Amino acid sequence: MAPQIKYTKLFIDNEWVDAKSGKTFETYTPHDGSVIAKVAEGDKADIDLAVAAAKRAFHRNSEWRQLDASQRGEILRKFADLVERDAKYLAELESYNNGSVLNFASLFLGSFIKTIRYAASCADKLHGDTLAADGEVFSYTLKQPVGVCGLILPWNAPAGMFLNKVCTALAAGCTVVVK
Repeated sequence: MAPQIKYTKLFIDNEWVDAKSGKTFETYTPHDGSVIAKVAEGDKADIDLAVAAAKRAFHRNSEWRQLDASQRGEILRKFADLVERDAKYLAELESYNNGSVLNFASLFLGSFIKTIRYAASCADKLHGDTLAADGEVFSYTLKQPVGVCGLILPWNAPAGMFLNKVCTALAAGCTVVVK
């Protein structure tokens, strides 16, 4: 039985929105070729909106950038709890979407939950070093988020790659746009 599809719109600036063009496209399950859902078909206009929203979220005075690294880690831990809570549904969805065996999807999802928790534990440990230098020189490295990260997901493991890529970028303090 097919899992219920809860979201078919684009997620931009913390809102589920239709594509600017209004276009949708059908996705199919490899299990039997049936239609899974009609989803919003994003194009350049939608990408521009998503990038602009991610840039605003990355701005130094934004709510996201004002979070301490430990707060980012806490948000990711809560996210891991939610993924764990909904793991059965997410594994069914992943299996239905890409044709993987359900047990395989469940196993992978369990490892991805661990990856989220690992990323959460790293959030407040990303810091620079003071380096030994000759003469009257003070030398150090400083690790800072790079900005908006554009992330492209593969067809064969979209949920897992989403969790791996997004959570590590967020732990580092970056913002993301995902295709």
